[in-house]
Amino acid sequence: MPSVASLLRCLLLSLAAVALFAACGEQEQGKIALRPALTITVAQPETEDWPVRILANGSVEAWQEAVVGADVQALRLTKVSADVGDTVRAGQVLAVFDDEPVKIEVAQAKAALAQAHSVMETARDDAERARSLQGSGAMSDQQIVQHLSVEQSARAQVDLAQATLAAQELRLARTRVLSPDNGVVSARFATVGAVFGPGGELFRLIRKGRLEWRAELTDVELERITPGVSVQLTLADGRFVEGSVRMVAPTLDGRTRTGFAYVDLPPDVAVRPGMFVRGEFHLGVSPALTVPSQSVTMREAFSYVFQLEPDDSVRQVKVTTGRRIGDRVEILDGLATDLKIVLAGTGFLNDGDRVRVVEK
Repeated sequence: MPSVASLLRCLLLSLAAVALFAACGEQEQGKIALRPALTITVAQPETEDWPVRILANGSVEAWQEAVVGADVQALRLTKVSADVGDTVRAGQVLAVFDDEPVKIEVAQAKAALAQAHSVMETARDDAERARSLQGSGAMSDQQIVQHLSVEQSARAQVDLAQATLAAQELRLARTRVLSPDNGVVSARFATVGAVFGPGGELFRLIRKGRLEWRAELTDVELERITPGVSVQLTLADGRFVEGSVRMVAPTLDGRTRTGFAYVDLPPDVAVRPGMFVRGEFHLGVSPALTVPSQSVTMREAFSYVFQLEPDDSVRQVKVTTGRRIGDRVEILDGLATDLKIVLAGTGFLNDGDRVRVVEK
């Protein structure tokens, strides 16, 4: 049997081995803790002059829309000469009403005027004779006054007949519906055979073919917009259209606190009223502190970058982002220009991780 001393010696050797193994494990763990978590490249923020832009949505509308209505009553429409989409000139005939009844009334008015002139000539002659006999005693004062009154009444009848004839001639002229301005027909309600009352809508006309973009903006944005500011619109097919601000609405919607900026569009632009369009207002340039977009990571709805520390560890820094152009992002707050930030791979890092930096 082994002696007690042998057993004690074995026990001491076992304890020494355990202690040695534990010490080696701690050293290995220390080496692992010091091992870099990721190999990275770094970059510095840069200050650049970036354009100041305001993005907005809006609809394309007619600059002014003229309503062409009927100015005659109880007449049948016999001809329609314009349709939706037609380009028309000022004074061009758009439609014609049946003018035969009006021509008859014009002829009657002319005959009534001729009759009134005949009556007035007779009354004028009688009044002249009465004036020449005034004071001679050959005609009483009552008869003289009567002849003069008849003359005045005859003149009034002539004036009335002339006014009636002018009204009928105007009505005859209005049987031909004319375009009030140059433009494009945007709507047609006129139909051959229809009877319209006075003011009945026949056509709608985009005056001079001019269109505008009405951009909806907040009150803060509207304060930065002035007439003459250039605007770039992006159409649905990717094409760009340049315009300029004509005016800014003086009032806001009381519920939404938004208003409109009215942007003139070039005459040959391929847009239609009612189209929804996005646009950018160009307000000049301003300095911007920018970083590559790949260096910014989103965590819990906030933006972060990782700043390189002197001991080759990284620190997570919360930042506020602004404009984005290409592959760069503006940093509004939280970052200094003389710092180095992790360029890529930020999604795999945590605050305090040690890293190994390599040149790009």
